[in-house]
Amino acid sequence: MLRALAVDDERPSLEELLYLLHADPRIGSAEGAGDATEALRRINRALESGPGGPEAIDVVFLDIHLPGLDGLDLARLLTGFAKPPLVVFVTAHEDFAVQAFDLKAVDYVLKPVRRERLAEAVRRAAELRDSARPLPAPIPVHEPDPDHIPVELGGVTRFVAVDDITHVEAQGDYARLHTERGSHLVRIPLSTLEERWRARGFVRIHRRHLVALRHIGELRLDAGTVSVLVGAEELQVSRRHARELRDLLMRRPAG
Repeated sequence: MLRALAVDDERPSLEELLYLLHADPRIGSAEGAGDATEALRRINRALESGPGGPEAIDVVFLDIHLPGLDGLDLARLLTGFAKPPLVVFVTAHEDFAVQAFDLKAVDYVLKPVRRERLAEAVRRAAELRDSARPLPAPIPVHEPDPDHIPVELGGVTRFVAVDDITHVEAQGDYARLHTERGSHLVRIPLSTLEERWRARGFVRIHRRHLVALRHIGELRLDAGTVSVLVGAEELQVSRRHARELRDLLMRRPAG
């Protein structure tokens, strides 16, 4: 169960966000703060309490435009902590997504907040929190054949077809493989998979994401930002990778 802190200076928005968080079964507790200063005081108490303490916070749902210290400034401060909580930005402004992900944000949710979109952000936070816990012995990085990759599910090693993988998400020294049926964590850096699967049509779109070109349904341009739709998930494309991705998609065979 995640312990959450929501930060928003607009009371109706804060109350709505807290209502949605309390309705999610993965959220064990959720409390609010009206500005960054109040949030920092609460986070400091959480850090003093320790990860298992009664004051602990796992994830902060953070607005960007706040009085005084804004949300991006607060997130920068948190990166200097030894064991900071995860951060999900919840904002009405689309223009700060690149800075948010550069600050290792878990997700970037736009207002008005949709229940299913917030649920996806909670899922990501829960998986990242769980991935930070001790994991089973790593699976060997060699593949028995180039068309499959071994993953561990409940102590059993199974083999996922590379062609079924829609995208890959970096999680430290690990990578999370996403398919239409679920996701799997493997102890292989994203850079290794990028090199290994380049010839199979996988392309880096962000420092955190590797995507299979054949699974991209849409390329979206909005207010200077670029994103792709992979299944039901929208993924941000960084500026440095946007041109290459557009060129590759233009050359992709129809069908």
